[in-house]
Amino acid sequence: MDKRVLLVEDDASLARSIVDGLSDEGFAVAHVADGDAAREALRSEGWDLVILDWWLPGTDGLEVLKAHRRDGGNTPALFLTARDAVSDRVLGLDAGADDYLCKPFAFAELLARVRALVRRGRPSEVLTLVYRDIRVDLATQKAERAGRPVDLTTKELALLVFFLRHPEEVLSRARIYGHVWGEDYDFVSNTLDVHVKELRRALEAHGPRVIQTVRGRGYLLGDPPASAAEEGS
Repeated sequence: MDKRVLLVEDDASLARSIVDGLSDEGFAVAHVADGDAAREALRSEGWDLVILDWWLPGTDGLEVLKAHRRDGGNTPALFLTARDAVSDRVLGLDAGADDYLCKPFAFAELLARVRALVRRGRPSEVLTLVYRDIRVDLATQKAERAGRPVDLTTKELALLVFFLRHPEEVLSRARIYGHVWGEDYDFVSNTLDVHVKELRRALEAHGPRVIQTVRGRGYLLGDPPASAAEEGS
């Protein structure tokens, strides 16, 4: 069965060249030209790889990938973009990309990277996230603690999922906000703190505090580091 590749590229000429080249190599390639169509395609189809431009009409490629990862999507992703700064590469990889190739590029190199990612395949999908007595079923989007349901809003659930993916790791406010809200943190808004407070309230109805505030560094799912001072909020 042909490996299925989703190409997200708004340059029609380049897209046609990539589609033709990969098709000649035996891949089944679908092409969309904007971020909103990419998000819909990633939600509704199973892909072996997505090749993603960064600058796109509508939702940009970085936000497309972040949203896919937040939704539990594990499709291997290759950024193909003119953004060639090291900081951009780091941002793309931190957002969940598996590889990063800058334009202009040689098709032979693109093909080699595509083959490597497709051979690697999608990781086994994790359908349940668990930390201590907290559990989230990603398929049903239901959370529970100590076997009892925890009623959460969409954002609170997304926040909990992010914590569960990074247990016992101090997460900066900027990193959390970027992944859950898909925006840069402005260091002024209290939106994140309010959602953490409500998430804590819901979880602590069934057990002790497990989301810690680490002064000057961010939040932590787990016990506070012995050397870190904990804020009261």
